[in-house]
Amino acid sequence: MSAPANTVEKRFPCGQCGAKLAFAPGTHSLKCEYCGFVNEIPQSEEEIEELDFHAYLEIARQESVPDQEQTVKCSACAAEFTARGDATSDTCPFCGSHSIITVAAEVRIRPKSLLPFKFTMQMAREAYEKWINSRWLAPNALKKFARETGGLQGMYIPYWTYDCNTTTWYNGMRGIHRYRTEYYTDSDGNRQSREVRETDWYPCSGTVFDQFDDVLVNATDAVPPQHAQALRNWDLPDLVPYADEYLSGFRTVRYKTGLEDGFDVAKGIMEPTIDRSIRYDIGGDEQRILSKKTQYDAITFKHILLPVWLGAYRFQDKVYSFLVNARTGEVKGDAPISVWKVLGLVLLGLLIIGGIYYFSSKK
Repeated sequence: MSAPANTVEKRFPCGQCGAKLAFAPGTHSLKCEYCGFVNEIPQSEEEIEELDFHAYLEIARQESVPDQEQTVKCSACAAEFTARGDATSDTCPFCGSHSIITVAAEVRIRPKSLLPFKFTMQMAREAYEKWINSRWLAPNALKKFARETGGLQGMYIPYWTYDCNTTTWYNGMRGIHRYRTEYYTDSDGNRQSREVRETDWYPCSGTVFDQFDDVLVNATDAVPPQHAQALRNWDLPDLVPYADEYLSGFRTVRYKTGLEDGFDVAKGIMEPTIDRSIRYDIGGDEQRILSKKTQYDAITFKHILLPVWLGAYRFQDKVYSFLVNARTGEVKGDAPISVWKVLGLVLLGLLIIGGIYYFSSKK
């Protein structure tokens, strides 16, 4: 696969020997693997700012820039990612396929900030091995296989973050419990009593206000969404202004979920918090929300890149993937379950229940 004619690859030569440099995780520098010289990344004094959502929609096309890197698409799993600049062929880091095609450059919103890699590949591998060893229901063969074949790729994943204030008008019902004594005759003909709970419902309505800060939305479906969204332990206050040097040596996934669609996803993330506020405002012993209408104000956003180590491997003709948070070492992923181990647990449970029943019947 040859690079498109308009591909621009940014290279960062070593200030001492001129060799190509890659970002060193856990630092703010590019380290030369040949002569060991450390090339510091100039630190920007630009503040990480929240951009006005509605205003930016109007000027997004002016702010957007064409892709500057060679972007490819896997014809097997449809993931899009940047390829190595000097590559004539490549392997998909998501499913391991070699069916890679070039994607035409597009005009896209450029990220303004990112979290640099902190965990090295070796640190990520150690975190992954600890995680895979904790999957005690996984087949024993998997653990050895995954450790030997599960390669790691350093990837920057695109996210949106949203801040906003919400005002929600609702109609609902407030349930108040009351108790009464009920009398009945048992099977022996004896009169017994028991306490019965009943609920009285009263209509109510009101308004609640909520503030949201950095609602995080994964902007790609290339990475398994359930894993990408589950990685929540991000130190977002440590975001640094975007610099191409931080991407050197790593791949970057293009966003597929746009700014407006991302906010629709954010609304879904915010909804449980709004519902809790409504239920608290309704009060009583139980609450029912019959209808609600939410207004979103003072919406701001950031387009950021977050670092992960991605692993994918095939086991018994099925692809399994996992992510390692390159800031904290947190691991989220898939692993098959051994049917024999599950059956063993079921049998063990039945033996324990049978033993308890046997010994209790002997008393």
